[in-house]
Amino acid sequence: MGMTFDEAVAVLTGPGMPFEIAEAEVLGRPSRIFTKLPPTLRDLFDMIRERPADAVSIVYEDERWTNAEVLASIDEIAHVLVERYGVKKGDRVAIDMRNFPEWITSFGAATSIGAIAVSVNAWWTGPEIEFGLVDADAKVLITDRERVDRIGDRLAALKIHGLVVRAEGDLPAGCDHLSDVVTPGASMPAADVAPDDDATILFTSGTTGVPKGAVSTNRAVLSGLFSFACRTTVEAIRWAPDTPPDPATAPTPIPPCFILTVPLFHVTGCVPVMLGSVATGAKLVMMHKWDPLRALQLIDREKVTNFVGVPTMSQDLISHPDFSKYDTSSLKNVGGGGAPMAPELVRKIEGSFAGKASPQLGYGLTETNGYGPGNTGPDYIAKPSSTGRVVPIMQVKIVDPNDSEQPNGEVGEVCLAGPMLIRGYWNRPEATAETIRNGWLHTGDLGYLDDEGFLYVVDRIKDMVLRGGENVYCSEVEAAIFEHDGVHEVAVFGLPHERLGEEVVAAVHPTTGTTLDLDELTAFLAERIAPFKIPSKWFIREEPLPRGATGKILKREIRDRILDGKF
Repeated sequence: MGMTFDEAVAVLTGPGMPFEIAEAEVLGRPSRIFTKLPPTLRDLFDMIRERPADAVSIVYEDERWTNAEVLASIDEIAHVLVERYGVKKGDRVAIDMRNFPEWITSFGAATSIGAIAVSVNAWWTGPEIEFGLVDADAKVLITDRERVDRIGDRLAALKIHGLVVRAEGDLPAGCDHLSDVVTPGASMPAADVAPDDDATILFTSGTTGVPKGAVSTNRAVLSGLFSFACRTTVEAIRWAPDTPPDPATAPTPIPPCFILTVPLFHVTGCVPVMLGSVATGAKLVMMHKWDPLRALQLIDREKVTNFVGVPTMSQDLISHPDFSKYDTSSLKNVGGGGAPMAPELVRKIEGSFAGKASPQLGYGLTETNGYGPGNTGPDYIAKPSSTGRVVPIMQVKIVDPNDSEQPNGEVGEVCLAGPMLIRGYWNRPEATAETIRNGWLHTGDLGYLDDEGFLYVVDRIKDMVLRGGENVYCSEVEAAIFEHDGVHEVAVFGLPHERLGEEVVAAVHPTTGTTLDLDELTAFLAERIAPFKIPSKWFIREEPLPRGATGKILKREIRDRILDGKF
């Protein structure tokens, strides 16, 4: 059966082929690029105009949006942004809402007119949202009822226009109901957008605890998207049967259909899932929020072929008591990224779905538009602890602390290069220079490559907890906890968690003479940081926390002592 990985890549990326690769200069650096990439995201969304108008494009719970309805919404929002709010090329348009169809059409509208779409974390509190809007210098915020209730009363003072979807009743000053201001049937405004113009800002926290806006050009976003498509096609031809099935007896192919289980403000939800559906014409089934039973119902009802989420979601599906009651035979791929997938879960996925859905895992970052080494199919069964390989538009190397490249098998920092990398961090040249050096993104993760090019990630350099696909930077949580008068010392770190991968916990040494009320402390934090960042376990210690010779709190020692039951 099939070809080797390298043979399949050579076939697909050769001259004249769909994923032809050539050498070019991107942002002043030599790079490998796909020659047949759409120039801009505007061109990508324009592909919808060539498809049947009445074909279903988006399913949101019980709503069904056709291609014509999606295009009408994109065009009308673009018209409002330009004509009512004066948005020009390069202006920032922030999107902060739940997974609604209007998130997608707002993104399509903003990027099509040359504005920069700023994806704001929908779980953020009011102060966190305000920081993001001010940091990006947003001109317009497109949002929903829940978010406008958190930030709306600040928008007028910030001189940001609010455009609100799916909301009833009065709105704060400076905010408009989308339904009140759109012109039905409005046309897409003209715009001059170039491949290396900025297109998106996605926030990613740093070790300082301050979120940074990761800026991608049109080319970077599309390069990440097409890298996913190339790898998917490589795997399809690798494992295709030597003898094609007889058309007379073969079952009717199931049209591609993605289910969106993760937030659109995440790079995974935005690029491979949402934009992947736009690029391929696949139906996109959106969930209002994650619920494994509802996911099973939608997979059955809509004949979903691709399930992309964090590993906890795959586990939730398989272990649901009603799993066997629903038809999941349409699924071809089950997996995603955001956390390592336990080898046992890989085996469970391989044997649980009637359609022989293949387990898959990807290692990508916001800074790479989600793309990175991926593992799937028989390779994943053979090497379940590896995150896989890349198609050659991306390069991977392992370096020591002096940036010297390490031989295969030696652990060092994982570095990535390619045209899908971000241009840098918004208004943070020092952070950009620290992270991207000589065209290589330094990930802060430790790993090694084997002789076949498979990447194994073994640890992380960053002080970070990976909770169910969410990056939680410990210093940010510590900074919020330190604002409480009753806290003298605090160390935030991760502990293993069966479903989430890791959970956020904190060890605290209270201020002398203080008795901490954990319910009150949790409520205190809820006003400052998003719920997923708040520690789920607290370890209160009357003595000072252990420190090293330099005075640094020894988090690893605290963690190990807790796991040994000795803290």
